[in-house]
Formats: sequence, C-alpha cells, structure tokens
Amino acid sequence: MDTSRKKHSSSDLIKFLIPSLIGVSLFMVPIKYQGDITIPIAIFSGWIQNLLTGYLPEIMTFIIVITLLGTLIAKFAKPAFIEKSPFFKNLFDVPYIWAAARFIGAVFAVITLFQIGPEQIWSENTGGLLLNDLLPILFSVFLFAGLFLPLLLNFGLLEFFGALLTKIMRPVFKLPGRSSIDCVASWLGDGTIGVLLTSKQYEEGYYTKREAAIIGTTFSVVSITFSLVVISQVNLGHMFVPFYLTITAAGFICAIISPRIWPLSRKPDTYYNGQEAELDESIPEGHTPFSWGLKQALEKARTNQSLKAFFQDGAKNILDMWMGVAPIVMALGTLALIIAEYTPVFTYLGMPFIPLLELMQVPEAKAASETLVVGFADMFLPSVIGASIESEMTRFIVASVSVTQLIYMSEVGGLLLGSKIPVTLWDLIIIFLQRTLITLPVIVLAAHILF
Repeated sequence: MDTSRKKHSSSDLIKFLIPSLIGVSLFMVPIKYQGDITIPIAIFSGWIQNLLTGYLPEIMTFIIVITLLGTLIAKFAKPAFIEKSPFFKNLFDVPYIWAAARFIGAVFAVITLFQIGPEQIWSENTGGLLLNDLLPILFSVFLFAGLFLPLLLNFGLLEFFGALLTKIMRPVFKLPGRSSIDCVASWLGDGTIGVLLTSKQYEEGYYTKREAAIIGTTFSVVSITFSLVVISQVNLGHMFVPFYLTITAAGFICAIISPRIWPLSRKPDTYYNGQEAELDESIPEGHTPFSWGLKQALEKARTNQSLKAFFQDGAKNILDMWMGVAPIVMALGTLALIIAEYTPVFTYLGMPFIPLLELMQVPEAKAASETLVVGFADMFLPSVIGASIESEMTRFIVASVSVTQLIYMSEVGGLLLGSKIPVTLWDLIIIFLQRTLITLPVIVLAAHILF
C-alpha cells in the first residue's frame, strides 16, 4: 500500500485552512486603513502604541534592564530554573560579546530615559530616536507578530507553499520553496516580521546557515507604508508608484545576484543543529506539487491540536524578540547614530561614490554621496539629509537607494545580529555596500528615464 496517498479527514483540512488563512490575512493582506495601505498586524500594533502612549519608553527600558539582569544571573549564579529550561538558558546564557552588548544597551536606555550624561547619547537624533520612536514600534509589532506567528509556522502553510514554489525559489534565489512566505511577509508586511519568521525556521532546522542569511539580508524589506513615508520626506510623494516600481525592480535584481556572490555564497550549507543532510524537496512519483504540498500541510496541521501549546509558543516568541533583540538594537543602533550625527565618518566614507555618481550624470553628486553610506546607521537618515537637495532626480535616487539598501543598524541590522541568523557585523557591512553598488545603477537608469 502506498502510504504517501493516505487519505486525510476533513477535520485535518479545516485545521490547515482556517489558521493558515487567518495568518495570511493578519501578516500578508494589505488593506486600506485611515487613508494608508497597511496590514492588520500593523493596525493592532498601532492600537497598543496609542493605548500605552507615554509609557512605552519606560516599558522598553524595563525590559532591557531585566534582560541584562537575567543574563548576569545566568552567567554567574546559574540557578536551576534557567539551567533546566532550554528556552530560558538559550534566552539568557548568551556569549560574552552579546552579554556586553546587552550591558551597553541597558546603559544607553537608562541614560536616554532619564536624559542624564552626555547629550550625544540621549539626543532626539540618537538614543532618543531609538527609545522613543523605534523601540515602542518594535514592542507592539513583536507583541502581535510573536503571538500570531504560529499561525504561519505550525499549521502547514509553509509546507504547502514549499512544494508549490520550490521550482521557482530554488533556481532564481537559491532558496527552498517555503521561503516564499518569508519573502512575501517581508515585502507586503514588514522586514522585522520577515527576520523573525526566518530566525524561527532556521532554529527549527528548515533552513541552512546560507539560506537563513540570504533571506534575512535580502528580503527584509521595509513596508509599503514606510516606503511612502520615505518618498514623501523628499517631497516626491506624487511619484510613489514609479518609486515603488523602481525599488521593486532594483530589489529583485539584487535578490538574484546577492546569493551568488561572497559573503552569502560562502555561508555553509549546514543547519542550526549541526546536521548536514539537505531537506528533501523532491515531489514523490504519483504526486503533483499541489497534491504533495497539501498532503504535507495536512500532516503538519494534524500535529497541532492544543490551544495551550499555541499560546505558549506565541509567548516564547514574544519574550525571545523583546529580550533578544531590543537590547542589541538599543546598543548598536545608538552607537551607529552617534557616529552618523556627531562625526564626519559617513561623509568621508561616501567620498569614493562621488566619481561614480558623476560618471552616471547624477546632479549634485557630492551631496548625494553623503547620503549613500549614512543609511547603514538608519534607513531614514538619507531622506532627511537628502530633502535639502535641489534636484528632484537626485532626491528620487537618494530615497530609492535608502530603501533598497535594507541593512541599517537602527532596526534590521540590529535585529539580524540579535537573532540566531548566522551573520556578523562585518557581513552586514559588506552586504550593505554590495546592495548599494548593485541597486544604484538600476535606480539611476530609472531616474534618467523618469526625469
């Protein structure tokens, strides 16, 4: 008897369809809300932000300080409740380099909250930007994304699309089919959700180190809503459609090239748990991609029947994100913004781009060059600096490049380093520069056509 053709009950189908459809609706279906295009998770996050307005900086400081205390206790006291719990041991007993980053993040958070010590740390353009603007957003996004993430992970959706899309994702992006969900969640939703989704699947053994690094650094796209904010910041909001088409084309080209060059191409094809065997994505004889994907999805859905386990997984996701990511973002993001705001480092680093921009006939090349590298600190900084450039074409280029660079330390860069995805700070610097060099010619060509 061919067990691969075993029939599944209608209850298995319901367990697959209902949670998966709810998950897709929450994370990936754009809707219009109060004049903006957004996703339901972002709406829920906005409600929490409004409800807790004025308290979130204090809440995030508390979380960051508690994380540091838990880390110190795990490192030196080693109590039984941490040692015997794989979750808490993994959360608190981190390598010393990350313990140091958590210490710096806690110091920066306290200094910023109470506005004590050097103003360079707590000003509204450095630590204040992170603690008062970014971390409250991450708090609320992580709360709902973490809670509802099992809807995408645990009920067969990834297995279904994995079988359907392997023949597209593998040859084009060198990724397994199931990564299509990560990519869509990032593209339509938010890059932070994509990083979280990728990190969880990497830990569960579905992606190799190379695949997780590719997805995390190549598809962690900012949301459509924030893209509109960026183009509006440079006073070109009326050009949003050509702007978004441009960054989509540039991002697609970069997503094809980046996995094929160093450092991403040199990441090992081994898994989080050390195994080297590749996951089998072949379609058995007698099955179509659809029937095989549905079979795998139903089998996955059947194994998840406990509502208690669903909420336990969600709660662990939330704590993992709040405590694992927030201190790293506060530490590294603040340091990067201090360098950007109070030193000429990024101006000097942008100088080599002047001849390239002049060669491509970009007006005000010197002013544009100063924005190209500063995006590594924060994705919004290039648009803030570039808003004063007179040439509309150059402002369009600055805004487009800032979105397609993807790697910025105040959010996605810090999230990647704080997650389990195997990338280093040096990797992120190289990938950031590569993305700049790959997307810049595409964007400049589009700008010449449009202007």
